[in-house]
Amino acid sequence: MITAYITHPNCDLHHMGPEHPESPLRLEAIRARLALSGLLQQTMQSDAREATEPELARVHPLRHLRALDKCVPESGIVTLDSDTMMNPDSLQAARMASGAVIRGVEQVYRGQADNVFCAVRPPGHHAEATDAMGFCFYNNVAVGAAHARAKYGTRRIAILDFDVHQCNGTIDIFKDDPDILICTSFQYPFYPWRYLRSEWQNVVNTPLDAGTDSAAFRRAIEDDWLPALHGFKPELVLVSAGFDAHREDPIAELCLEDEDFYWVTHLAMEIAALYADNRLVSVLEGGYDPASLGRSAEAHVKALLGLPFSK
Repeated sequence: MITAYITHPNCDLHHMGPEHPESPLRLEAIRARLALSGLLQQTMQSDAREATEPELARVHPLRHLRALDKCVPESGIVTLDSDTMMNPDSLQAARMASGAVIRGVEQVYRGQADNVFCAVRPPGHHAEATDAMGFCFYNNVAVGAAHARAKYGTRRIAILDFDVHQCNGTIDIFKDDPDILICTSFQYPFYPWRYLRSEWQNVVNTPLDAGTDSAAFRRAIEDDWLPALHGFKPELVLVSAGFDAHREDPIAELCLEDEDFYWVTHLAMEIAALYADNRLVSVLEGGYDPASLGRSAEAHVKALLGLPFSK
């Protein structure tokens, strides 16, 4: 498998203060672990580019984008909500994160890579059409899905989200869209407290109790996601790869292990191989303990490269 690794130094320019868990240290932890293991050198590395306003406007109304632009401070940090702050470089980093997914979509459609991991921040899956929230400004995976439709005419897109939080933003943007299937596993009840019981036909919710372990997680994914995915037959698989469901992560209370992220990545790859000519693009969402984040991302990339799991 040819796996592309897309990132950009400007993703480190966004910060929300020294105590905030969504910090530039997250990307450094991933890069250090992948380099140490030798996996980074096995990927096709490239830089992200910024998403343009028209590309973002496919999922976020222009009035919202311009309202966000007006929030950017000349210096210091401004608060959008209790979780989400912005410094002078935040939106540049956010445009880079969305642009990485666009570049990843282009790489798999041009045959330059079989699959892609976008190691970028800020994350995106909580960003609703008209609401920045939950550390997120633009919905990176939604921007990528909209680009695949607009540029390549992709009809059926599966978005798989295994972050510990539900992807309320992705649901808000694509709810009731028959050409987008959203499969989302998350601790329940838990932030974001909205859409948790959504009844839309194209949303597969997999709520997990606090303390859920590897075996229960895998059973739930197989029972909930696989029938929907086989019925849907996606032409493109997008992954919101959140690693905060790890048992060592301080944000939440699920108990997944490194190998579970390898397993669920492999499951996504099998669907992509069956129906999407291997086309899979993954983008980083959560994961806030540097050590377990690095190991989990290593397991994820190992699966994308087609290598066996080993500790």
